[in-house]
Amino acid sequence: MQTQTLLYIVIAGIAALLLALFQYIYKSKLKSNLRYGLFILRTLAVFAILLLLVNPKFESKTYYDEKPTLVVAVDNSESVTYLNQDSTAISILEAMTSNSELNERFTIQRYSFGKSTNSLNNLDFKDRQSNITEALKQFGEVYANTTAPIVMLTDGNQTYGSDYSYISKSVKQPIYPIILGDSTVYADLSIKQLNVNRYVYLKNRFPIEIITNYNGNEVVDTELKIWSGNSVVYSKPIQFNASKTSEIVSTTLVANNVGLKTYRVELVPLLNEKNTINNSKNFGVEVIDQKTNIALVFERLHPDLGTLKKSIESNEQRSVSILKPKEYLSKINDFQLVILYQPNNSFNQVLNEVFRQKLNSFIISGTTTDWSLLNNSQTFFKQTITNQTEDFQPDLNRNYGTFIIDNLDFEDYPPLQSEFGDIEFLVPNDIILTKSVNGITTDQPMLSTFEANNAKYALMCGEGIWRWRAQSHLDTENFNDFDNFMGKLVQYLSSNKKRNRINIDYESFYNGNDDVIISAQFFNKNFEFDDSAALTITIKNKSDNSIREVPLLLNNANYSVDLSGIEPGSYDFTVKHNTESIAASGSFEILEYNVEQQFLNADIDKLQSLAKNSSGKAYFFNNSVDLINNLLADSRYQTIQKSTKNIVPLIDWKYLLGIIALSLFAEWFIRKYNGLI
Repeated sequence: MQTQTLLYIVIAGIAALLLALFQYIYKSKLKSNLRYGLFILRTLAVFAILLLLVNPKFESKTYYDEKPTLVVAVDNSESVTYLNQDSTAISILEAMTSNSELNERFTIQRYSFGKSTNSLNNLDFKDRQSNITEALKQFGEVYANTTAPIVMLTDGNQTYGSDYSYISKSVKQPIYPIILGDSTVYADLSIKQLNVNRYVYLKNRFPIEIITNYNGNEVVDTELKIWSGNSVVYSKPIQFNASKTSEIVSTTLVANNVGLKTYRVELVPLLNEKNTINNSKNFGVEVIDQKTNIALVFERLHPDLGTLKKSIESNEQRSVSILKPKEYLSKINDFQLVILYQPNNSFNQVLNEVFRQKLNSFIISGTTTDWSLLNNSQTFFKQTITNQTEDFQPDLNRNYGTFIIDNLDFEDYPPLQSEFGDIEFLVPNDIILTKSVNGITTDQPMLSTFEANNAKYALMCGEGIWRWRAQSHLDTENFNDFDNFMGKLVQYLSSNKKRNRINIDYESFYNGNDDVIISAQFFNKNFEFDDSAALTITIKNKSDNSIREVPLLLNNANYSVDLSGIEPGSYDFTVKHNTESIAASGSFEILEYNVEQQFLNADIDKLQSLAKNSSGKAYFFNNSVDLINNLLADSRYQTIQKSTKNIVPLIDWKYLLGIIALSLFAEWFIRKYNGLI
């Protein structure tokens, strides 16, 4: 308690005493001992009231013991089962979590991890991918301010995410891998990686790069074959030895027919080779007849130009040509879509031709856009001209229904610069992004699409989208989210297909470990998104004609179904409305490949490196008892006594109000009883 507060309390006590003395002792007419009782009651009541005005605060401390946390994480991926370590992992987990000494020393938290990390409810070892890096990163964030050694039961074979060898620098916790797997080295051939473009063009030769590996010490001969159906389209003999354990094979194949083509790469197995699953790998290419050609017309250089080109061309089906206005006019018939970047006076003839010929176009405005020219060259929208610029944040309209948009988190994206002032659309339009200023969402569009005169248009108000692509990489460590968003916008604008009441979004083929997600949108007769529709997808396996039906679930502004885990093969599907005769169909193929079955041994070197870098230690599964003993003996993991300080103001003490009320009542009653009132 502060000295100033103590002084106020003393003053309050003296004031209460003096007031009571003046009333009942000094020149009082009461001569009996009754006045001393009244003096005490009045002193007590006045002092308590003054104490409430001073309102001193009292501190109390509560002490408690906090045990260190022991994180036990189990690899729940298929590779553990494939290496026959699933029962071993379960027995080690039970031994650790039921150990009385460990439970007395630590608070044990159990997790499982595969592609994602979850609290451990049950282990089935069926995750089709494993991401050790992400699991460790999450543990590091959750237990950043505590002592929490991490025990990981894993084979160390990661199939998804960045290399986990260096994650210990950010986790800041000792890591103890329990290695599940055989350390014996077997002779093994494998296809480590296969690089091929997803899309190829008819009559073109497309490149294939195959990285082959050998694990062993003997000289071995094998043959690399590429199969198309039952025919070998390429073969090459390969020899490996102890010094030559890898070879990169590059070749090209011809795309003769339009459509999806599947191939299988195979290394002929060695005699008595233990794992032959990793000797082959399937891949697919989609043969297309022509590219979508897009013109990006500019007058002023800007980083957005390079961003748009890279983003759009991330899909090999599209080609972007960056042209000056005069260059575009000389090639105007070569393109399915034109992007007009910040039109100014030099765009006058281009704008006239675009709107006269009813060409699909995407207009991007910014700080140097000539809005007078734009307003006068078309009758679709009008911008209030203020000659002032403003920074606007994007806000995603999740009810946009012209095409399916992934749920991007635009709230964290940097602002764009554009003309300050209202924009008015004179034709029906659909808003993808609205403008937000200082966290306040406006009804002003930032990105809109509309259709008029049998052409498709988009208008984006803002320059600086290169920052958006950079932010996408910061958020997800790749550009896929932003590129997919731009790709769908370009696909819509460059297509002349009429709008349907059901739109479906899917890939023509999926690799064996890909997430197989099919999305759909359903619109009512006014082409408004219907969030109460009941949609069902019917999937037919072409090989055995088996059929299954699955309902689609509403997910923000679209319906989706996750078909991950279905058997590899070719499928036809139909998405239909349950009560209306409206449907959309498609087909896809799942290529046979299980990345978790590609491993023959645990990745011992990487797990030992992880343990060493984090000040932990790696153990083999048959030495788990040593780990328990070392954890109990490690002086870094001690129970810590902590305290909680509570500061309670006197005004919260209800008994003081009772004392005041009781003292005043007693004083009044005594005076009343004795006829002093």
